[in-house]
Amino acid sequence: MYIAMMKHAEQEQIVRALKGWQFERDTHGSLFDRGRADSYYHRKPGPHYGGVGGGSGPTVSVTDEASVAEYMAGYKDNERSGAKKEW
Repeated sequence: MYIAMMKHAEQEQIVRALKGWQFERDTHGSLFDRGRADSYYHRKPGPHYGGVGGGSGPTVSVTDEASVAEYMAGYKDNERSGAKKEW
């Protein structure tokens, strides 16, 4: 979904997440990537990054507000798109 089609509060949440240190949309294992993957595979939200092999390192759970927001931005982005794994 295009950001212009979202409510103002949703737009602000995404813009705040984009400014974070760990927001790397195209990096496998980033907070945003893991949020999207958890949504895609029908998993409940569990903010974390890494743990997917390669150079992503071990799985690291996060609780700070900025990191959780970045993870949730990815999770919500995938929820809005409706892209889900079909078994």
